Amino acid sequence: MPKISINIKSGELEKGQPVVGIDLGTTNSLVALADKDGSPRILGSNNDVIVPSVVYLNEEGKALIGKEARNMLAEKPESTIFSVKRLLGRSYSDLKDHADYFSYRIIDNDNEQLVQIEAHGRYYNPVELSGMILAELKEKAEKYCGQKIEKAVITVPAYFNDSQRQATRDAGKLAGLDVLRIVNEPTAASLAYGLGLNPEEAKNILVYDLGGGTFDVSILKIEAGVFEVLSTHGDTYLGGDDYDRTIAMHWLNIAGYDYKNLSMREKQALRLLAEEAKMAVCSGEMNFNSSFEIGEQKLTCSLTLQQLEALAEALTQKTINSVNLALNDAGLESSGIDEVVLVGGSTRMPFIKKRLAGIFGTDKINDNLNPDEVVALGAAVEADILAGNRRDILLLDVTPLSLGIETLGGLMDVIIPRNSKVPARVGRQYTTSVDGQANMKISVYQGERELVAENRKLAEFTLKGIPAMPAGLPKIEVGFLINADGILKVTAQEVRSGIKQEIDIQPGYGLTDEQVEKMLLDGFANAGADVAARMLQEAKTEGSQLIYTVQRFIEKNAEMLSEMEKSQTLQLSEELHKTLNSDNKDDILGATDRLNEFTRPFAERLMDEAVGKALRGNKIGEI
Repeated sequence: MPKISINIKSGELEKGQPVVGIDLGTTNSLVALADKDGSPRILGSNNDVIVPSVVYLNEEGKALIGKEARNMLAEKPESTIFSVKRLLGRSYSDLKDHADYFSYRIIDNDNEQLVQIEAHGRYYNPVELSGMILAELKEKAEKYCGQKIEKAVITVPAYFNDSQRQATRDAGKLAGLDVLRIVNEPTAASLAYGLGLNPEEAKNILVYDLGGGTFDVSILKIEAGVFEVLSTHGDTYLGGDDYDRTIAMHWLNIAGYDYKNLSMREKQALRLLAEEAKMAVCSGEMNFNSSFEIGEQKLTCSLTLQQLEALAEALTQKTINSVNLALNDAGLESSGIDEVVLVGGSTRMPFIKKRLAGIFGTDKINDNLNPDEVVALGAAVEADILAGNRRDILLLDVTPLSLGIETLGGLMDVIIPRNSKVPARVGRQYTTSVDGQANMKISVYQGERELVAENRKLAEFTLKGIPAMPAGLPKIEVGFLINADGILKVTAQEVRSGIKQEIDIQPGYGLTDEQVEKMLLDGFANAGADVAARMLQEAKTEGSQLIYTVQRFIEKNAEMLSEMEKSQTLQLSEELHKTLNSDNKDDILGATDRLNEFTRPFAERLMDEAVGKALRGNKIGEI
């Protein structure tokens, strides 16, 4: 096993170890590395710089990543997964209003678990799919560096919550990467321009990031090498894809076609043609002309830059509204912004720069770097700092090991990841798994393994007096606070009743540098197997909870079900119960999905009956 020298206090590595910076994007992803002189560069040749964030999964479960997968979008839309970043850290309830955006099947599992994607009878989650993309980037980096790559800095949007950031870290683990730090994309973009590297510098920076699938605007205050996010706004469902869709809808409206009547393959092919048209007119082509076949008919497709600007005015105005909201939240006028940094390929649309120049002035617009590459370049700068190769920017003290609590199935749920800056405060909500549960045991662990049995237990306490409620209804907020002295305070509070319990854990947690290093090495060596074990345990836990919920439903509402429905439900429950004894994640998720699909109408019927009774009970004069 290779020896890794790590400064326990700063989290820095010994010099000489390559640390790459990765921009894991919604549409495209890139990997970069700083040269010996500190200058960051994108790894890849001219036609091999960008890796489309697309995964194609065939019948055998083999995956194609990047350009090869993107070529399958129109041919195999149901098993070609795009915009995975939008799914990270999300449940189905977070995505149901946008389910028609995706051409692949997202499983409605009727709970708050991480969303699942089904392809050819196999089940995947966004962490696995993102891990495949990161593995492709890792392989590319190793090819161009000529050495093994094990460490990375990965960027995320500033608005990503703790769950989404942890999902990104987990994806890195699956790809065989030790994720040293998760960096906000606007911070990375600023670093790429050299902003913040001068300790004497104090500036307010606005980062306008319009990518393929998402938009966000962030305002940063940079002073003495420290980056502070003053405000952030945006839309996770606004990006270049939406401009493409606007063009496609324009063509269809002119010809009198209904978008809903197109097949999934036709929708994807038309979207790709619209993207081609947008890129053509934005790069200087006066008029784009082409045609598109729908069945036996041909659709005429033409576009000019002026038409695009007019068609997309509502989308562009949405981004300007976000800019104004971010300024308001930061307590700044447009004159208070020193520089505007443009990020994302969609900022190449000339009217975007024109609108921003009208607000801030042309001299403040900074777009000298390739907007597709700027975030990855900044990630490489941060990676170079963490590698110990430069000292011109402040690195705040960090936590040496991840801290979290035990959840169902003996899993470690990380609340504060290792290398998080200190002081840090993070909170996350949990709930009960059994009806009427009055107490909840909170067990605090430290370590890098997915199962708590492999980590170090720090403390344990019990939150008592939770009001009796059905499983899933109580809201228990667990908060971790590490102060500047390294003291960890853990609190647990039932939100509705206000019942609270807390504990302090002293600095250092009783570990020597050698013990910390061993825990880190064990975590790296077992990362892939650990994450696979975690996903299997999560599938078993989800299946067990569903069986429990279905049994309780039948007990309370047997009169609402026919004998056939009860018999079929029990049969599906038994099939799921049998799979729980196996170690096949796909079999368990498949059985869970079948039981979910069959029983979902029961809950809808119960709701309809309850509403009907309520309405029948109201008489005139009583309302």
